[in-house]
Amino acid sequence: MSSTSQDEFYKSLKEKLESETSWPSIYLFKFIVKSDSQALDAVVAVFENEKERIQLKPSKAGTYASVSVKTLMLSPDAVIEKYRRVGEIEGVISL
Repeated sequence: MSSTSQDEFYKSLKEKLESETSWPSIYLFKFIVKSDSQALDAVVAVFENEKERIQLKPSKAGTYASVSVKTLMLSPDAVIEKYRRVGEIEGVISL
């Protein structure tokens, strides 16, 4: 995704989060990552302060893992900051 389209995506996401949610709020992040990759460790590291809220679920074949993190976020900007950090990790699909 180009830098311009990323900025537009995050701007749209921020507007949606501001209009549909009151803050602070519990937010659910979901990602798909290859199970045996460094990307999985990198995603978990982004949520280091929320480790007790991280759920990992392997795919049936064990090739991929679903990463879910349900945590208190203070603002739409905080949510976007997490997505931007995870977005820098190669091989991660954000849901």
